[in-house]
Amino acid sequence: MAILMITGTGTEVGKTVATAAVAATALSAGRTVAVLKPAQTGVRPDERGDADEVARLAGTVHTLELARYPDPLAPATAARRAGLPPVRPAEVAETASKLAAEYDVVLVEGAGGLLVRFDDDGGTLADAAAVLDAPVLVVASAGLGTLNATELTTRELARRDVHLTGVVIGSWPDSPDLAARCNLADLPTVTGSRLAGALPEGAGKLPPADFRTLASSWLAPILGGTWNAAEFQARESPLRSV
Repeated sequence: MAILMITGTGTEVGKTVATAAVAATALSAGRTVAVLKPAQTGVRPDERGDADEVARLAGTVHTLELARYPDPLAPATAARRAGLPPVRPAEVAETASKLAAEYDVVLVEGAGGLLVRFDDDGGTLADAAAVLDAPVLVVASAGLGTLNATELTTRELARRDVHLTGVVIGSWPDSPDLAARCNLADLPTVTGSRLAGALPEGAGKLPPADFRTLASSWLAPILGGTWNAAEFQARESPLRSV
C-alpha cells in the first residue's frame, strides 16, 4: 500500500477524518506518511485545508496541495471561475509517485466523489488511480441512500479495472437508525467488497492524542488496524424484524 487513493461517495461523508485515521494508524506502525490533496476548494490562502486537518489529527505527516481554489465547487469549475490552471490526473499521478519514493505510505485524498472533475477534459481521481495502478478506498455514509451511491462508485472502479481496497463508513452514529444498521449487511452485498472500518460519529472532534490512540481500532487489518467487521456487524445489525 505505497499509494492509496481515498475517495468519498459524495461530500461530507467523513473522507478527511478517514484519511487521518489511516495516516495515524500507519504512523503508529512506524511508517512515514505523506498526504496529497490534489485540489483544495472552498478555502482562502490563509485557511487550513483538508491536508492540514489530517496532520492535526494524525501527527507528523508530510502534506502537499497541488492547487487551491477559493470557491466551494468541483475543482474544474472552481479553477475556471478563479482563472487558474486546473489539476490534471497525470500531474496527480506523477506527484504521488515522487512522494512514494520518499515516504512509506502516500495517501491521495480526492475532492467529493470519485468522478468529480479536476479539469474540463473530464479528468478525475479515478483516472489518476488508473495511471498509477493504485488501489482506492471508498468512504461512505451510514444511513439511507448510501447503498445506491456506494454501489455506483464501486461499479465504476470495477469498470475501470481499478482495485477497491474496501469501504469505510465515515461516521457511524451514536444511535444508528434501522437503515444504518441494515446497511452494515447490505453494503458488502451491493459492492462485492468487505467493510474496511467504521469511524464513530464525532471522531474528528476528539483531542488529537485520543484520535491517534483510537484510530487503529476503527480500521480493519487491511488498513493496518484491529477493527473486526463480523464483530461490529453482530453488535450493531438488527437480528430480526420487529
